[in-house]
Amino acid sequence: MNVMEVNVLVLAYLGDTIYENYVRKYLIQKGIGNVNDLQKEAVSYVSASAQAKYLTSMMEKELLSEEEMDVVKRARNYKTTSHPKSCDILTYKYATGLEALIGYLDMIGNQERINEIMHFILSD
Repeated sequence: MNVMEVNVLVLAYLGDTIYENYVRKYLIQKGIGNVNDLQKEAVSYVSASAQAKYLTSMMEKELLSEEEMDVVKRARNYKTTSHPKSCDILTYKYATGLEALIGYLDMIGNQERINEIMHFILSD
């Protein structure tokens, strides 16, 4: 299977679960023991605007390889007319780009790179 041929929204679907799992584990390891507090804190990482901000920061710092940028661009440029009411379409597309990148890295078995990206995000 050529992962570059997988629909970027499918990669984002996978990446979303991986990303959220990392965030949840991180917050639990920080010692947050109340579910409501965990949820409130998680939003600051998993919202589309937060994800877009992290991706933009990685792009500005040129932390993504050419191959990774190709995945991000494919996701960002994917024709879609729907997006959550909580953000604008551009923010949504950047968030989808980050999720697709993580899904892509998982599909090619590059856990180390996912760890690096999540470390960047969670230590920001």
